[in-house]
Amino acid sequence: MNDDLNNNEVSKTNETTDNIIDSESNNKDLTMEMQVPSEDYKEKESKETPPILENNNYSSINDNKVKKNKGGMRKRIVAYIIVGVICSALGGAGSAIVTMNIMKDTNVAATPKASDTKVASTAKAKLIASTSTDILTVPQIVKKVSSSVVAISTKTTAVSNDLSGQTAQQEGVGTGVIFNKDGYILTNYHVVSGAQNVKVTLSDGKEVSAKVINYDSASDVAVIKLADNAVVPGVAEFGDSAKIEVGESVVAIGNPLGKEFLGSVTTGVVSALNRQVSIENKNLKFIQTDAAINAGNSGGPLVNSKGQVIGINTAKIGEAGVEGLGFSIPINTITPKIENLIKPILTIGISCRDIDGGDANSTAGIGVIEVQKSSPAEKAGILPSDIIIKFDGKKVKTVDELNKLKATHKAGDVVKTEIVRDGKTIRVNITLSV
Repeated sequence: MNDDLNNNEVSKTNETTDNIIDSESNNKDLTMEMQVPSEDYKEKESKETPPILENNNYSSINDNKVKKNKGGMRKRIVAYIIVGVICSALGGAGSAIVTMNIMKDTNVAATPKASDTKVASTAKAKLIASTSTDILTVPQIVKKVSSSVVAISTKTTAVSNDLSGQTAQQEGVGTGVIFNKDGYILTNYHVVSGAQNVKVTLSDGKEVSAKVINYDSASDVAVIKLADNAVVPGVAEFGDSAKIEVGESVVAIGNPLGKEFLGSVTTGVVSALNRQVSIENKNLKFIQTDAAINAGNSGGPLVNSKGQVIGINTAKIGEAGVEGLGFSIPINTITPKIENLIKPILTIGISCRDIDGGDANSTAGIGVIEVQKSSPAEKAGILPSDIIIKFDGKKVKTVDELNKLKATHKAGDVVKTEIVRDGKTIRVNITLSV
């Protein structure tokens, strides 16, 4: 399994900046991939939804009303005059109120329904859902979704597993989909795992900074957020993956092989549902599709014929002689997690790796590779090459163990931590922050 596009290959490293765990696998036949939907649905609903039937029906209904009401117009005018005279006698104010109410009711009855799209019930997450039944062509789907699809570029410091401790800068490119007007982006966890620096290229080619907000490594999903001053070009509309059927047409949008092929579109069908595949010793259920998914597509959307995201492209079978075996995380397994994923995760501010202590000269624990400036770790006095052996009074040997303990705390908590530096045990206090 390849973590998207890594330009510099380095042995497996568990590392965390903003506490993200590395997620490589020794299974070379399964390649992590993904894809995304886009575009502001409100604007697209009015542009892309075929308006002819609705407009024609509305016109004919109004025409019929005009014909039916034509003969009674004189009677109405006489009636309004009588009402006006009576109201004038009563004081005039009542006439104004009656007239305003009549006009208000008339306007409500005459205004056609603008859209059947609505904001999902999860108000805090502000996900866009839709009840639209309109079937779109592939070009219409692309126009509706592509503005919300982005390229995610990451830089990660990786450390070799040998005793040299040499480091190398690793670069990767994946895909993501904007699902919120505030600039929140859904992607795969393995796309941003271990990243110290995250950049996002929007559909118009503009590159902006982004930050990892939170993640669920077990489900391979993560949320990042555009810088506050970034203009959101489009927002994706979510569908219902429980309603898709085998054989149904789907579209994938992403960045295969990197930003050079930004926004590439492939088409296919749903090949199977609830396909159980083992990835990194996790048994997950996917939507299987024959739409082409390549390295760099990870985190992108799988879109149905209504232009709604129904899956996040995550993996494919990369064995020689095998084609058309791609896998997407069903969107219905992700939406219940969104509320937590948009809450900023607590950070320590280190890049690190697991040290098993197998060597006589090494200590089992979490080796610190880099310390971010002004981070809780730097303020606590932690230095590169330190080894964290205890966190919150408990022994830790892996980044995963550290993150699980950290997740039990809240911002502002002071956590007692023990590190080993030059063979000596040192106690420090880390004040957690977001």
